[in-house]
Amino acid sequence: MRELLESIAGWSLLRVLGGLPRPLAGKLAAALGRLLYWSTPKFRRIADQNLRMALPELSASERIALVRGVYRSLGRLLSECARFPKLTPENIRDVVTYNGLEHYQAAVERGRGVLFLTAHLGPWELGAFAHALYGHPIQILYRPLDNPRLDRLVNRYRTLSGNKLINKRDSARGILAALAKNETVGILADQNTSLEEGVFVNFFGKTASTTAGIARVALHTGAAVVPAFCVWEEALRRYVIHFEPALEFAATSDREQDIRAATQQMASVVEKYIRRYPDQWLWIHRRWKTRPPGEAGIY
Repeated sequence: MRELLESIAGWSLLRVLGGLPRPLAGKLAAALGRLLYWSTPKFRRIADQNLRMALPELSASERIALVRGVYRSLGRLLSECARFPKLTPENIRDVVTYNGLEHYQAAVERGRGVLFLTAHLGPWELGAFAHALYGHPIQILYRPLDNPRLDRLVNRYRTLSGNKLINKRDSARGILAALAKNETVGILADQNTSLEEGVFVNFFGKTASTTAGIARVALHTGAAVVPAFCVWEEALRRYVIHFEPALEFAATSDREQDIRAATQQMASVVEKYIRRYPDQWLWIHRRWKTRPPGEAGIY
């Protein structure tokens, strides 16, 4: 019954937001963001603790303002996802534009597949959706939601533009198959990872367990790793997908050291974009939860 009610609520919210004119939907989503801000004190405390560690130069008032921005960004994400059924190759340019598309095109021309290095920054779901409407469908690595009804609903929206999904539970086979066909796989690489799946690298001046999967796959297959981030550009009043040149990784006789170095390189790129758009990243996530053996927990 709980799963059913959650799925009905999710479907209803998407239908309401998707049926409203864009300005009105944006205002309603902003109001929902404010409601979530006040109704989730636990997440606000996590965000404040993260900011104290990562950006110690911020004052208390600046941290509060930034966290409010995070919830505002989540509201925008929800509003845009609700409008997916209305987005087409003809109107997507009114919503999302490119910066640095040539870097992606050069990576595709290598012929060994492309791995998008991205993060929970800005409207990350919209970036993948728009890229497909522009004629570049990709495969997205995702973790199924705990509610299977809601999971099916979200995935139906995700694939409306032609993108395909790779379940994280069977990711290796799907990723390798896609790269073998010179396809693109999008991977969110900014969240906390278990000791078994990650390596510790420097992230905002503190060790953070970070997925090593992208580095392992890239070094094994020769696939290009292209940083790609979709963010809201206030000055332009629209979303922009920023592409960076494919990362170049050094290869030595020490494979594990190469993996760690490549993972650090990727984490530094993610950090650079978060610093550029700090109010659009998911600071409410316990990013530094996994600690090195013997080190006390942070949260």
